[in-house]
Amino acid sequence: MAKNNTVEIGFEKEIWKAADLLRGNLDASEYKSVVLGLIFLKYISDRFEGRYQELKEEGDGFQEDKDEYTSENIFFVPQEARWNVISEAAHTPEIGTVIDNAMRLIEKENSRLKGILPKNFARPELDKRRLGNVVDLFTNIQMKEHGSSKDILGRAYEYCLSKFAEAEGKLAGEFYTPACIVQTLVEVLKPYSGRVYDPACGSGGMFVQSAKFIEKHQGNINDISVFGQDSNPTTWKMAHMNLAIRGIEADLGKFNADTFFDDQHSTLKADFILANPPFNLSDWGADKLQDDVRWKFGIPPAGNANFAWLQHMIHHLSPKGKIGMVLANGSLSSQTGGEGTIRENIVKADLIEGIVALPSQLFYTTGIPVSLWFLNRDKKQKGKILFVDARHMGIMVTRKLRELSDFDETENGEKGDIQKIADTFTLFDEGKLENEKGYCAVVTLDDVAKQDYILTPGRYVGIADPEDDGEPFEEKMIRLTSELSELFGKSHELEDEIRKQLKSIGFTI
Repeated sequence: MAKNNTVEIGFEKEIWKAADLLRGNLDASEYKSVVLGLIFLKYISDRFEGRYQELKEEGDGFQEDKDEYTSENIFFVPQEARWNVISEAAHTPEIGTVIDNAMRLIEKENSRLKGILPKNFARPELDKRRLGNVVDLFTNIQMKEHGSSKDILGRAYEYCLSKFAEAEGKLAGEFYTPACIVQTLVEVLKPYSGRVYDPACGSGGMFVQSAKFIEKHQGNINDISVFGQDSNPTTWKMAHMNLAIRGIEADLGKFNADTFFDDQHSTLKADFILANPPFNLSDWGADKLQDDVRWKFGIPPAGNANFAWLQHMIHHLSPKGKIGMVLANGSLSSQTGGEGTIRENIVKADLIEGIVALPSQLFYTTGIPVSLWFLNRDKKQKGKILFVDARHMGIMVTRKLRELSDFDETENGEKGDIQKIADTFTLFDEGKLENEKGYCAVVTLDDVAKQDYILTPGRYVGIADPEDDGEPFEEKMIRLTSELSELFGKSHELEDEIRKQLKSIGFTI
């Protein structure tokens, strides 16, 4: 049984520990590209080296033939950019320049990577002695794909992303969504095949988890097509590297761009849309988009882009498409700026399949309570919405951070939080779900209308009945009143002692 999502493998921690030494006077946001760039460089080097040795053993002299690599979806690495050249220069003053040069050469040989790789290793602020030590670490640990451990560099990349998110706090929202939240979206939507889209893709976590889901269920990663977009240039480049490490080919647009003003996939109709757009984004340019075709359910307010994001996604949905997205809880009940009307119109269109209220402290970046919205153009349970109150779920993995648990089933039949939520949606879809007070409720659109189209799950699921401890009421009351009497007596003793102490220093009450 897998535990929660927290990575506990020593290798990832070793990478992070060494990378942290590189920081020096650099902000986390600056040395992020250095660390992730090195992981990526070692990944493509290992993949190349593995194929190189195969070709060498075949004895036909094709080991320098670029087509022998690209046909296997492996990046070609020119001689001056190979890891042995980098490792030999590890403890020279030129190590930063050698790595920058390697990045440029790799980009030149692989058009998919053009303009993507970081080339800032020669900067004076980066301690070259420490950089050499990290290169040594990468050299001395075998990271080539093999057996069930082929994922190791991808895990290292993901682990470091989470640590950077922790270090950067609120700024991390631009590139990182906690894995347990992404996994919940994916487990509910089940993107086995079709077009997968994220209009605010960050570092590509939604796509990575989709690929993991397909692999877990013995599917074929080639059965999905991946489309994404992000406005932040650094984050956009990180996504390319993250997906390349996972072997995922993606169309993330020709360049980083604002999704509202420069839609890189304007004609796309996606089968699955997964997203965690910026919460409560203000000043997003509403005044310049008043007549936009995407605002089918109402013009979003200038002060909050929540329903602009939601309507953008609905616009890009195929006839049988599904959406799973994260939104701040305000969107469940807000009536300001016409948001109530937009929400009402979306409900009336029978697009909303389910709403999940999440527990607090799941994000490094914000304390704002959030919910998961699931929409479906081809609902099986038409005229109904599933509400799930998951606010009591999760386990604290640090003093500040909570995670939803992730395991298939224990011996007594208990499932992890993520699996329980996914199973709840499956049962709802099949028409077999029974309401459970305090956890889930299937509600008709008429009943939602009676609540003024407010979608807060707590309104519908109610409060769970207290568990019966088996103690008869009369016996319980005798016990509790006896305990209360003892506590009253103790309080009188403490009161007398306080008076006595105050009197000893000249005060009487």
